[in-house]
Amino acid sequence: MCKKTKYKIPNPRIDKCMIECINALNSRGFETKACCCGHKKYPMTIIYEGKSGGFFDLFTGIHIPRKRKFYKRDKDGYYYIPEIICNQQK
Repeated sequence: MCKKTKYKIPNPRIDKCMIECINALNSRGFETKACCCGHKKYPMTIIYEGKSGGFFDLFTGIHIPRKRKFYKRDKDGYYYIPEIICNQQK
């Protein structure tokens, strides 16, 4: 996991520590749509589009019922997916 930083990489929407993983998944046929390393505050998440449609978190298999804007921002500026956090608290 990386610290929250001001990005200086080609795609500022991908956490620097996740670039290799995302490239590997994409090259193996996964259609990744979003990701976040969690910055040591939230769980690592990778959102992909399922073969029959729908969006899911790679690590938990949880269905994300949106087509975009998967992440919400907390008061400190960190992004998280509410469905993943709610599932962890059960």
